[in-house]
Amino acid sequence: MGRFIYGNGNTKVEIEDRTLAHLQQVVGAKLRRSESFFFTWKDDASVGGGRHAVWIHPAADIEFKFHGGREPQLSREWLAALATVASSPTGLYVVPEPAPRAASARGGGAELYGERMGA
Repeated sequence: MGRFIYGNGNTKVEIEDRTLAHLQQVVGAKLRRSESFFFTWKDDASVGGGRHAVWIHPAADIEFKFHGGREPQLSREWLAALATVASSPTGLYVVPEPAPRAASARGGGAELYGERMGA
């Protein structure tokens, strides 16, 4: 399990490494475009449950800390689904990974906002 750490480090949430890698790509793409948005997640029952939301903006301190050392394979479909919700009025939250479609002629990796992601 990796960690998403926001602001001064007081806001932390554990997220599976592969999910965190997809979130990093979507957050990075939006911030490169100077787009601000909410990021929301459900807190684990062990910390009281509930829901947590932070306002992500280009000047925010954000850290993605991964448990493993290997970069996971990124899903083009999942990146697109996450980018869609991130651009909605609700903001970014983790949606289930869509079933993979037939591989594109370009091969591995994914593209988000016209930028090549992973291989």
